[in-house]
Amino acid sequence: MKKLVVLTGAGISAESGLKTFRDSDGLWENHKIEDVATPEGWHKNPELVLQFYNERRAKAFEAQPNAGHQALAELEKYFDVNIITQNVDNLHEKAGSTQVLHLHGELSKVRSIKNEKLIKDIGGDAIYWGDLGEDGHQLRPHIVWFGEMVPMIEPAAKIAADADVFVVVGTSLQVYPAAGLIHYVGSHAAKFLVDPYIPEASSNHNNISFITETATVGVPQLAQLLIREYA
Repeated sequence: MKKLVVLTGAGISAESGLKTFRDSDGLWENHKIEDVATPEGWHKNPELVLQFYNERRAKAFEAQPNAGHQALAELEKYFDVNIITQNVDNLHEKAGSTQVLHLHGELSKVRSIKNEKLIKDIGGDAIYWGDLGEDGHQLRPHIVWFGEMVPMIEPAAKIAADADVFVVVGTSLQVYPAAGLIHYVGSHAAKFLVDPYIPEASSNHNNISFITETATVGVPQLAQLLIREYA
């Protein structure tokens, strides 16, 4: 089987009803990013941050995968599919994808503030100030906040480098370090981008085929093309 690597962003989750901060002029669900998605915001008002992610977690728990997620999961019948996602929901997993790397963490998980490897899956449950991990320290969302290192970027780069086919869905190629993953893709690999708007940054990359559709329309279209021409 050929190796199909898919980088997904907020655009694919938006069609399942999950909003992102880029939808509303820098606000995320009426909150400033620096208040709810930075280490400084956490230190300033951890209760607000916990409440914010409790609400996001509950919405993500109820959300259902759309045709874009489902088409990617179906492609596992024809390809060795690796999904690298900037999204913190688990819609890819709900759709049936089995190899998913989350660059920016996962809403359904929390971790100790003292030991980033002490991670607990809580599904759609809430956590509050005073909820402690096994080590006796406060639990925080298992999310990569702005200003924090992205620990999974190196494994993601290795996956991208091995791609026979590299697909970008619902992301602008402007958010680094994720946007830089395309630079690791070999010159031999076929490259596709699915998005209703062709991002300006895409002009910096050669040999990309564009499908200017939303994920729910464009990914099923691309899936048929990939099966026909590359499987």
